[in-house]
Amino acid sequence: RAVLRKASALEYKIQRRALRKEDFIHYIQYEINLLELIKKRRARIGYSFKKDEIENSILHRVHGLFNRATGKWKDDIQLWLSHVAFCKQWNTKHQLSKVFSTMLAIHSNKPALWIMAAKWEMETRLSSESARQLFLRALRFHPECPKLYQEYFRMELMHAEKQRKEKKAFEQAKMDLGEFNYSEEILNGELARIIYRDAAQKIKGVEFHLAVLSIAKLFDFTQDLQKEILESLQTKYADDPLTWDYMARRELELGSSESAEHATKQMKVSEMTRREERCCAVFEEAVRAVPTEDMWKCYIAFCLERYNRKTNSEELKQKRLERTLTVFSKAHESSLLPEALYKQWLQLLLESNLFEKATEVAEAATKRFSLSAETWQMRLQLLIQLKSDGVTQCFEEAIKHVKSQGALPLWTLWVEWSEGTNSKEDTEALYQRSLRATTPAESVTMKVKYLDWTYRNGGYKKVKKVFTSLCENRPFSLDFFRKMIQIEKEQESCKMLHLREYYERALREFGSTDSDLWLNYIKEELSHPQGKAENCGSIHWRAMKMLQGDLVEDFVSKYTLLQTGHL
Repeated sequence: RAVLRKASALEYKIQRRALRKEDFIHYIQYEINLLELIKKRRARIGYSFKKDEIENSILHRVHGLFNRATGKWKDDIQLWLSHVAFCKQWNTKHQLSKVFSTMLAIHSNKPALWIMAAKWEMETRLSSESARQLFLRALRFHPECPKLYQEYFRMELMHAEKQRKEKKAFEQAKMDLGEFNYSEEILNGELARIIYRDAAQKIKGVEFHLAVLSIAKLFDFTQDLQKEILESLQTKYADDPLTWDYMARRELELGSSESAEHATKQMKVSEMTRREERCCAVFEEAVRAVPTEDMWKCYIAFCLERYNRKTNSEELKQKRLERTLTVFSKAHESSLLPEALYKQWLQLLLESNLFEKATEVAEAATKRFSLSAETWQMRLQLLIQLKSDGVTQCFEEAIKHVKSQGALPLWTLWVEWSEGTNSKEDTEALYQRSLRATTPAESVTMKVKYLDWTYRNGGYKKVKKVFTSLCENRPFSLDFFRKMIQIEKEQESCKMLHLREYYERALREFGSTDSDLWLNYIKEELSHPQGKAENCGSIHWRAMKMLQGDLVEDFVSKYTLLQTGHL
């Protein structure tokens, strides 16, 4: 009876004139939960009476609901995918085939759905012909989609591998292969070769060739195909850094002919060293042939990867470190080391305790990228870490080169360093200078830091004077006023008069865009010993007048919770 009541209520909702997607989703979810419950109870008590009649009727109803929902809201991909997932879960293959057919007719512009359908045909229904037809239809809609070609290429190789295994099994069983037609061309992956050649004419870029090559390497009968892809890659994209990167890394896979089982630890280390040296020889040739930042980036990335690999051999680790530092130096000398990699170079030098070299590198980086705040910040952090005497001079030099719009990180670092190093007078002068030097939008951050430092070092009276003087120059941030309110509340003799002043100043700036500010003001009036509850009404009225858009509803709901004691 309870099931009937619930199902009837849900059915009524989807019979309305104005249909809602949520009603269909709730109904479908209820029916699916009911199916799961029936399945669990049958398994628990071992009862299978009228199994087909009960489960099939529910399954039929769920499919009908999904069909109505997807027919009404055709553009909702999630609904279609939910129907697909339901069909897979309950193994309704015939229905799923219909779902894919309808979905692809509507959403033919989405390659991922074509791939999903073809994969299901290939892996679940074991129909390579259906999968092939789907891929061919998809390519008519998306003739230049790399992902479609990659998956089609993979499917044909999987089909070839499957046929090779079947043929081998029949031969081992000494069965007659007369009625089975195993084409040698298909067995050798010729269909995949045709797909690759067709794709190579339409899709440009080394990434596609590398992706196809990585797929071909998964199959042990594709040596000729791999060779063709590699030759095409070297011919068409000889000047691309990714081609050289692949060719260099390939040397790691070309191992020694000696048996790995009988090799000693020292032999393994020597073999790995030789492989890495071969890789580096290719990279060295690459940076001569293609002297670009991207090429050096690939070379350095390889060296860092090898250096970061765990090894028990100190000798190998030291060789990797020396090689990496040498490559960094060569890239820098060629003026082709990207800005982002200087930081990694410095970290490596610091780990190796090469502090003097690190200082030289940081200085060279700021000369090359003199307008970059990040590079100056990196150099300054290094000097501070090494407790150098030239920190102040370096800060002055940095501020001179970097535009005021991006100088906030430098000023923040400078004042933080000054707080722990210089006198209070020097630090205060630096704060005041930073407020004049930074842009108005960035100065709001410095104002908050200035307030916090003044309170910690000068006390309440000093911070109140600073706050009053800072209020004369806009712009402000909400944190600026919150900081002062927090400082006032930390005082033993916290005065409501002062809190009202700070809240009123904050509301003049942010009263139209922040509902929480009004609520906190009301809370202060209610909770402070010197507060006046009768002021809450006028504050509420002002808030309703000033707040904009949805903030009014947000304020009203929170104010109601405050009145009932739930906030």
